[in-house]
Amino acid sequence: MNTAKMKARLIAHLDALLDQRVAALEQSIQSAKESRDSDTKSSAGDKYETGREMIQQEVDKFEGQLAHTRQLKVDLGKINPEKRNRQAEFGSLLICNPGNYFLSIAVGKVEIDSDNFICLSLASPLGKAFYGKTVGDELLFNGKKIVVEEIY
Repeated sequence: MNTAKMKARLIAHLDALLDQRVAALEQSIQSAKESRDSDTKSSAGDKYETGREMIQQEVDKFEGQLAHTRQLKVDLGKINPEKRNRQAEFGSLLICNPGNYFLSIAVGKVEIDSDNFICLSLASPLGKAFYGKTVGDELLFNGKKIVVEEIY
């Protein structure tokens, strides 16, 4: 596995995934706003206002998720795929026994060319455990021994 190219492919894959999330959230916001705006006022005024408020809460929730997703895109854009890290930090691709990890954004398992990677943030328990580790370091996580074999 060419780790430099794999890191760039992982970033591109995650960026495309975030683009899909942004598009889906924008569509959800648009649909909810249309639903809210087309809700006609009935003689039961309280029911009308309650319905509109519930829809507005949905819009607010989607807008919060959209802002978070856009921030993830910004964070992902800060990773230089060409940078070779000496220790585990944000943007590091870790080849371990067992498993491969990409310290970036919390997305979970990603498969590229039959290779599996766990994309996790440094805020996660495992991300925190990896932080600062170097090649040859071992860590015990949930009763499982993980050996860092390569860092890129």
